[in-house]
Formats: sequence, structure tokens, C-alpha cells
Amino acid sequence: MATAPYSSALDFRNRAALFAQLQDELFDLVVIGGGITGAGIARDAAMRGLRVALLEAQDFASGTSSRSSKMIHGGLRYLIKGDIAVVRESVSERETLHRIAPHLARKMNYIVGTRHRVEQTIMRIALTLYEWLGQVAANDRHQRWNRQQLRCHEPELAADKYYAAVVYPEYLTDDARLTLANIRSARAHGATVASYCKVTGIARSGAFELSCQAQLPGENSQLRVRAKALINAAGPWVDAVAALENSAQCQRLALSRGVHLVVDHDKLPVRHSVVLAASDGRRVFAVPVGKFTYIGTTDDYYPDSDYWPPVTAADVSYLLGICAEYFPARPLTNSDIVSAWSGIRPLIAGAEGVAAKELSRKDELWQGPLGMWTVAGGKLSAYRAMAERLVDRVVAENSFTAGGCTTASEPLPGGGELTPLSDALPAAQQQRLQALYGSEAERVVELGGDLAAEVSFAVVVEGALRLQDYWARRSSRAWFEPAGGVASLAAAAAVMGQQLGWDAARVAAEIAECKAIDAHSREAFSDR
Repeated sequence: MATAPYSSALDFRNRAALFAQLQDELFDLVVIGGGITGAGIARDAAMRGLRVALLEAQDFASGTSSRSSKMIHGGLRYLIKGDIAVVRESVSERETLHRIAPHLARKMNYIVGTRHRVEQTIMRIALTLYEWLGQVAANDRHQRWNRQQLRCHEPELAADKYYAAVVYPEYLTDDARLTLANIRSARAHGATVASYCKVTGIARSGAFELSCQAQLPGENSQLRVRAKALINAAGPWVDAVAALENSAQCQRLALSRGVHLVVDHDKLPVRHSVVLAASDGRRVFAVPVGKFTYIGTTDDYYPDSDYWPPVTAADVSYLLGICAEYFPARPLTNSDIVSAWSGIRPLIAGAEGVAAKELSRKDELWQGPLGMWTVAGGKLSAYRAMAERLVDRVVAENSFTAGGCTTASEPLPGGGELTPLSDALPAAQQQRLQALYGSEAERVVELGGDLAAEVSFAVVVEGALRLQDYWARRSSRAWFEPAGGVASLAAAAAVMGQQLGWDAARVAAEIAECKAIDAHSREAFSDR
């Protein structure tokens, strides 16, 4: 197993020193993009001993990787589509993630209702094949529930709609924190990582030369970063980055927008992740998370790679309508929605006329005229294996001296054994901290275990540079707190301002930005 000779802390308060480090070195590999794909690649390459830099234009996980369905699953629906290789890899990878980061892979039973005996038989055959492909342990194999059992386990669900149901386990994750954990692990193995550092130009004369622009408010730093190999893992923005290398680059992506709604768990008190079959053929999930339930996703083509794509009235009507069909005794209205998130999925474009939900989630890799590798597509569940394949290829092509892949064996930050926290903290707070930080929760408790401690840890250890970095991605307060966590913004901004040297105007601007993001997400369902 590789050893981690450096601290995993991402303390970016000295930006000048970070930029100097980026400019002083010729890196073996630079990764553009700080989502889960780029994070996984940087971790893998750094653990093999390569000199690695990762550059992210905004915050880590600020795009797709913080607004997914937050599931680590084998992808039963991909088996139904015939993507057997995707299923085999994903089932194996979910077990790997549970081993290296148990706090980021929480087991949850999924319920799939079937309408008649034939459908039940087909589903059970598919699940048996699914379990065989993934070598699923006997105690994790699916069960069959009859209608009476379904009523007992999910009393609010309209059991009369079903002949029976199958139940099987998958995992839930915190997608943004999973991304962050991989970036911190890359840092622990020597990678140089920078957020809010946008690549604006790509040239090559022997080594790649990247022109970069600092992106924080008030910054005007420009820098050049050099690399022997270059990977474009910019998610929805891979086409834009590829165009920096080749202005004639044709569009390779089809962007899909997915929306999720969050309600109080009391309003939709499901006990398991319930899979709801919509009339248009989509599958929508109702997922319990603590005091909340989230519902999603939609899957529609979207023309732009926005950081904050809208939630539309049609999205809200669609998701609430499906819930009304399956939970008729619990009709939800717009006023029940606590928060909502909308994210962009970067899928590989298919034939004209193919619906977004029908596009394959397989990853693809191609090389541009200057030699930059671009990777797109793929599933959150299989990010680690995708990174391993790509780094294998880059190492071979460049004849780098590098070790083998060890990312499946070394725990991610927070992935160690949990120890009891201070009894002085309420039980709910202890659970929250261990869910967020895993075995690192003790470090947050040492700082006080409260919101101020979380914010300080976010700045000094987790690389947070803006208020939204903590609110939306380090803590998920934007999604899983009453009224979108707006009430906590002022206190969080005060602590962050002290850590980062903000004046009163900057503190106010950071709060206003988060409130604007929250208001934008609510336009379709709230008058607030």
C-alpha cells in the first residue's frame, strides 16, 4: 500500500505561494477539472508517484459532482439495457468504496414494485444475474415482498398498484464530499491542487503550457503551468476545454439536466429508497435522508453548461405528480418543498432523436491534436475504475516510471474506524458529524463541534474559499436544512471572513451570493 508523505489538508489561504508552486514545477500530469472524474484521476496518478497538478475553474465538485442523485449503485437499469460491463464494474466498485470510505457509502434498501407475475419473474431473474455479475454476498441479495409485506414496510405507498415488490441494497453517498476526499488524498500523495484557477489557453512546445486565470473576487493573477501530459476532465465543460486545444473541435457531449426536490421526511415518510415508475418510462426515486426525503430525478436535454441550471415549474409538477400517484394519502404541494437542486450530466452524444434517459453512461476517452486526453461520460459509482484505466494509459504512453494502482486499498480521508464522540454533544449532532467527516469527526469536535468548527475545518483542511463552498458542498446545508440553510449563512460567513480576511463588504457579498443561488433554485415553487 502507498504511504501518504504529505498532509491531506487543503489550506489555500496563501494563494500567492500556491500559484508560485504551480509555476515553478514541470508536472508529469496536469488534470483540468475538479469533479469526481478529475479527483479520481489525480488521486490515482499521485499515488503512483507521478508529479500531479489539478486545476479547477470554480470550487471542487461545483458542477455535476455535487448535484447528482447521490447514489453509489450497480445500475440495475443498465443491465436491462444490456450494459453488462457497466453493471459488473459498478457493483464491484460500490463495494470498494464502502471499504475505503464507509462514511461515504451508506447502505440503503431499494424497493421496486412489480405489476404482475411475469414482471416479477423478469425482475428477479435480472437481479439474480446482477448479483452474480457483482459477486454479491448472500446477506446482500434481493428479497421478494408480497403486497401485505409491502404495506407493512411502506405503509404510505399505494401497494394496490403492485403485484409484489423486490428489495435489494445499494448505497447512498455525499457526492461533493466524496470528490473532496479524493482530492485531499491526492494532496496527501504530493499533488498540487488549486480551485478557482481557470485554464484559459493550451499550447504545446515539447511540454504543454497552460495559461491560467485566478477566479476569486478581486484576484487578477495570471499564471502558466507546464506538464508532460494533460487530461481534460472538465465534465460539462470538456468541449469548451477541448476547444482551447483545437478550435475546430466538434461537440462530443449531450448535456442532460436532472432536478431533485427535497421535502421534510414527515411529509413523505418513506423508510427505504422507493423506485417509482413514471408513465414516460423514467424511474424516479424517493430517498429518505435523516429528517428529509429527496425526490428525483428528471432527465432532459439542456443546451447550456450552467453552474446553476434552473428548476422549472414543469420539473416540479412532474415530480410532485409522480409522488401523488404513488403516495395518494400524502399529497405534496409547492409549499412543502424545502429545497431543490438542478445539475448537468455530461453524456456522450447519441443519434439524433434519442432521449436523454436512453443515452449510455459509459465513459469515453479521446486524444486531441496536441496530445491532450479528454474523458467524458461515466458514472459516479465507477469513477475509481475509470481513473485507473486512464492513468494506466497515460503512464504507458509517456513511459513514466510509476507504480501500480493502489486506490482500491487505501482508505480515503475520514475512512478510518469510528470512535465515540464527546457525550457533551447531542446525539443528533454526533451522528451528523460522523456522517459528514467519518473518522475525522473528532478533529471537528476538538474545534468545538458546532457550525463555527465546521466552517473553520472547511477553510483550513477542506479548501473552502467562498461561503457557497461550505454551504452547498462541504456541509450540504443548502439542501438538507430547513429553508435551504439560509439561516446559517450569516454565522458561517462571519467565521469564514475571520479565517480568510474578508472585510464587511465581502462578507455581505458572500451572503448575498448564496441567497441569490437559493432564490434562483426556488423560482418555480416559492414566493420567498
